[in-house]
Amino acid sequence: MPQHLQVDPSASLSRGERARGLPWRGVMRHREFRWVWLGAMGSSIGTWMEGVGVQWLMAEQTTSTVMLGLLAAAQLGPMLVLGLPAGLLVDRVDRRAMLLITQVAMMVIAGLLAAASAFGWATPGVLIGLGLVNGIAMAFNTPAWQTLSPRLVPRAELPRAIALMGMQFNLARVAGPALAGLLMARYDATLLFVVNALSFVGVLLAVRATAPARAEREGGAAPWQEAREAVGFVRSHPGLRQVMLSLLLLSMLAAPFQRMLPLFVSEVYGAEEATYGVLLSAVGAGAVLGGLTLGRLPSWYPRHHIIPLSLLVAGVLMTIFCAITNPWFGAACVVVSGFFWIWSFSSMMTSVQLLTADAMRGRVLALFNMAMFGAMPIGSVLSAVLGDWLAQLLGGGPGLAVQLGVGLFTAMLALAGAVLLIWRTPEIDDIKPGERGYVRRPGLWAGVSAAGHRPGAATQGS
Repeated sequence: MPQHLQVDPSASLSRGERARGLPWRGVMRHREFRWVWLGAMGSSIGTWMEGVGVQWLMAEQTTSTVMLGLLAAAQLGPMLVLGLPAGLLVDRVDRRAMLLITQVAMMVIAGLLAAASAFGWATPGVLIGLGLVNGIAMAFNTPAWQTLSPRLVPRAELPRAIALMGMQFNLARVAGPALAGLLMARYDATLLFVVNALSFVGVLLAVRATAPARAEREGGAAPWQEAREAVGFVRSHPGLRQVMLSLLLLSMLAAPFQRMLPLFVSEVYGAEEATYGVLLSAVGAGAVLGGLTLGRLPSWYPRHHIIPLSLLVAGVLMTIFCAITNPWFGAACVVVSGFFWIWSFSSMMTSVQLLTADAMRGRVLALFNMAMFGAMPIGSVLSAVLGDWLAQLLGGGPGLAVQLGVGLFTAMLALAGAVLLIWRTPEIDDIKPGERGYVRRPGLWAGVSAAGHRPGAATQGS
């Protein structure tokens, strides 16, 4: 499955380029990039379809929120353990070869899921085991994939290439779950896994056609020393610490929402697979809209205000979602939540790239990948355990468990966003990579309105 950082490309584009709003302008003329983009689109759609199938199969066999949390831990946990070693390895091997190996591995896993589903072997244990193997492959695939675009287009066109990669990922997030819901309503999950296995053919051929990517570094400091340097760099930089904290909060507190969504559909709504697909597509639709509008914000609005404001709004809407039982009103909530999710993720990753020196960027991105993917299973498991405990105390069933567990976590996300708007916030806009910036203390309304940042307004520092 191709993995992409959700980067806001507008941060690196000129005002004229943002005004034209055409991130694909000229980029598609590069043959290798064009074929990789098309292959990634097909593969991403297949991956989202597979995700729907796995989640729904698990929800059909168990109503335990803990089991769904364990599935999330198996799928995403390897990034927490292997994310940084994988990032270091990527700089020492042929990145194209690593991509081909990991893509083939995920293709084989999709085939095994199809066989397990067809022959009735897709038990919770099998789904968790295959999810773990897939997660290991993803841990090595992600940093290798993130280095692909810079090799396919000139440096001046890289922001537009990144914009296009993010666009295809979010378009697939809309199309994949919708198609999966429709197909599962008529057939079963086996077809979804077969489609995903076949979807890797295009991206494999496209990557195979690119030039070999030799090792960036040979020898030098020991890997553990390089990892320590990256951790020390983040710890010493107030802006990066702020972004890391926000990313951890978003990943840990919002992950249970998506992971427990099948139980919402089956136990709270009493609906079927098609409704699950529609809700996942609604998240993707919101993300597409958010990606298209983020670059349209006034240039004076500071990026470090966007992050906590997005956490606050998304958290409130997801909490409302957990409290209601109408799937159509719920769909409206998740559209807007997806909108602000992409605002927060894009702003975080753009800030990381702007604040990190070239020599540290690969290692720092690996740390942020670890934080993002590693916090997700932790949040999913803790939310599941909490929800089950509270439901037992109140004498409720699985539906109440998922509402309480997820709802409390999303409420904490909203609270965290509000606190970060008031808290001492590093000013991380318009500074050179490696600079520390400075700090100011806005009030809540100042944090929302970005008072002091408008043209002509005085910004107070400390």
